[in-house]
This record gives sequence, C-alpha cells and structure tokens, in this order.
Amino acid sequence: MAKPQYWLIKSEPSVYAYAQLEREGRTEWSGVRNFEARNNLRAMKPGDLCLYYHSNEDKAVVGVARVLTSPTEDPTAPGEDWASVQMGPLLALQKPVTLATVKATPALGDFPLITRSRLSVAPVTAEHFQHVLELGGTKLPKKLPKAS
Repeated sequence: MAKPQYWLIKSEPSVYAYAQLEREGRTEWSGVRNFEARNNLRAMKPGDLCLYYHSNEDKAVVGVARVLTSPTEDPTAPGEDWASVQMGPLLALQKPVTLATVKATPALGDFPLITRSRLSVAPVTAEHFQHVLELGGTKLPKKLPKAS
C-alpha cells in the first residue's frame, strides 16, 4: 500500500468542528472555492491523513482526519469545476496545538499555517505532520483502523 500524503484542512468550529466529525463518522469536504485548495483536494487519495485545524475561533490543530474517497465533483456546486472528498475522523489530539505554538516553533517556520495562512487545504510534509502530533502529545496507532 502506498504511503499516505499529509494535508492541513481548516474549518471554523462553529461551522464544522472536529467533534462533529467524530460524532457523524464521515462528512463531505465540500464548499472549497479557491483554485489552489481545489487542486489540493484533487490530489488527495483514500488513506491520506489530514491535520484538522479550527480556524478563526480556536486557532488550533485539534485532530487528525482521514481521506476516505477519491475526489469527486463538489455536490454544493453542480456543473461547476470544484472538487470534494469524503473525510472521516481518526483521532483527536491529546492537547490542541495552537497557532501561537506553531509560530513559536522554529521547525515549523515553513508550515502552511504560517506561509499560506489563507489556504483552507494545503499539503504538509511528513516531518511537519509528525512534529505537530508530537506538540499535541499524540501518536498515531501502529496499525490504523479500517476506514468506514
């Protein structure tokens, strides 16, 4: 099986919090209206892992989501050139990693929250992904559970 790619995805907690994803078990990641973010959605593959960032209100990475499907047409924009994927929860971080912590961490100086702060879907290096997990006191399970 191919190694997963890593991503940063953002949602305002009042719109769609990570806890809601945990309750629902999956969601359509749709409504993205930025061409670069759309192209990043189109690059996602089932099994890819996403740092889930609460924007605007909490300003913290709070969980890890998993891409469940290949990209498809965005159902919120029929006939238009936008994309979406199904996401599922993997695990909440033991402690949120705030934007302030990211900015204060030299190893994350080129992390997308800093370099591409307005982008809602951005690629993340494996090193950055792991570093954020460490800051959040979180380890991925050795064997990831099957996606539902």
